Amino acid sequence: MNTVAAPARAETLDPIAAAQRVAGAAETLLAAAKASVRVKVSDKGKVSAALFEKEQHAAHGLSWLATYTEALGQMARWATHLKSDGRFGEIETLILEIAVGEYALQIVGGIPMSQGEIIRPYDLGLDDDQIGAFWKAVADAARAAQDTGRKARLAALIAEHPGAASHGVTGLDETMELIREQFRKFADDKVVPYANGWHMRDEFIPMPVVEEMGALGVFGLTLPEEFGGSGLGKTAMCVVSEELSRGYIGVGSLGTRSEIAAELILGGGTTEQKEYWLPKIASGAILPTAVFTEPNTGSDLASLRTRAVKDGETWKVTGNKTWITHAARADVMTLLVRTSDAPGYKGLSMLLAPKPRGGDDEHFPVAGMTGGEIEVLGYRGMKEYEIGFDGFEVPAANLLGGEEGQGFKQLMQTFESARIQTAARAVGVAQSALELGLRYALDRIQFGKPLFTFPRVANKLVMMAVEIMVARQMTYFAAREKDEGRRCDLEAGMAKLLGARVAWAAADNALQIHGGNGFALEYPISRVLCDARILNIFEGAAEVQAMVIARRLLEEGAN
Repeated sequence: MNTVAAPARAETLDPIAAAQRVAGAAETLLAAAKASVRVKVSDKGKVSAALFEKEQHAAHGLSWLATYTEALGQMARWATHLKSDGRFGEIETLILEIAVGEYALQIVGGIPMSQGEIIRPYDLGLDDDQIGAFWKAVADAARAAQDTGRKARLAALIAEHPGAASHGVTGLDETMELIREQFRKFADDKVVPYANGWHMRDEFIPMPVVEEMGALGVFGLTLPEEFGGSGLGKTAMCVVSEELSRGYIGVGSLGTRSEIAAELILGGGTTEQKEYWLPKIASGAILPTAVFTEPNTGSDLASLRTRAVKDGETWKVTGNKTWITHAARADVMTLLVRTSDAPGYKGLSMLLAPKPRGGDDEHFPVAGMTGGEIEVLGYRGMKEYEIGFDGFEVPAANLLGGEEGQGFKQLMQTFESARIQTAARAVGVAQSALELGLRYALDRIQFGKPLFTFPRVANKLVMMAVEIMVARQMTYFAAREKDEGRRCDLEAGMAKLLGARVAWAAADNALQIHGGNGFALEYPISRVLCDARILNIFEGAAEVQAMVIARRLLEEGAN
């Protein structure tokens, strides 16, 4: 459809019923798109790698349509839950209406996969009848996104509550909100006043802050109590990651390495490895780092070349790694290496490689290991490193699980949690951008009145609040699926894909609200913009994430 006529005025729908109707229509459209794209990328009934690559735009676009469809469903679920609890107020109603209307309009007119890449229904092989049927079903709800009165009212409500933890009820229970309050206070007291200085000076996050995080249970949040953890689920992890990342993404990301290491050991370690390592990780007594990426492999782990050769009771490691976060100050590395000549993933193993803690003066004070810092735009506080191994020794007993060739399988078990946590970090960064932009817009006087009074400024902040809630609900959904023991790589991937885009848009728009001051290093929004940019890259670049989602979608139900 080249143009979409504005729908005629109709009787106002119940917002939750309207959201459910739009979500249902999106599911129907998605089913048609899946069938169409499957034909494009299949050869003799099976997905062809060559055709999938040729039709990459359509395949990745399908991932975005699926993400929007899930987002619409989760927003309807969120609103239904709040209404049953008597917590579905005016702010929540407006957020729902604007989110549902805007996403419905984007599905018809074009979903932004990035700034210069728009996926439209025709790209997915959908015809006029299919697109028209969807539009007919969603036209009334779409009016909410076009109604400037709704946006103006939400803007006024946001302005009345500028210090709120989030603009709208999140839908979590009292326990989770108490956890949020605890970590919001910690972030506001111990992180927010200092984060810009740490970033500007490219400093490590001070150890007293790390130690206090350990005392608060950040590093053992989801570990079972028998190993010194709190025994909480991934939803709690999301709340904590979100609030800490709102303060500073570096602080919010400190727990990621512990989460990955703990999941690796919990899922694949021997009894002895669990008993030795997990209590130390939970308390923060040792800080782990993940050592997976190599200079010329990126996401292509099957091409990994770093070798570990068994020599008596020792593994000797040789090779190069890059983009290793917090490597100098870490005490143990979860180190992915090739231990045999078996092809691809089959030859990979995971080592638990202890090392002495280094610092700025001497990064790696140990034989067989050298490296240097990679200077970065943002995501500072832990620092990034490239590492060279030349006969670096790891005790033979530290082969994860005691069995070779299991490294990639063990690593795959962590992807869901890592992507859920990354989505939560994205929500936190986006929330930081919203709060900075809102504060500036309310305080800055231009032409005799606050910037916030100008509709285009207020509308930017409204859409931040709306999309942050959408990304938040997607993240919580993935966390619930994980907590309930269901496979959730699809849900985690969608949450991460959308959350990263929302964070970047929020940071970019908040900087725009600051005008020239936003371009000044002294203003925290300049740091938040740099921090937001990494979210579309690590834990699976947006393009890789879309590829993974699309493959799952296209392989489901294929003959």
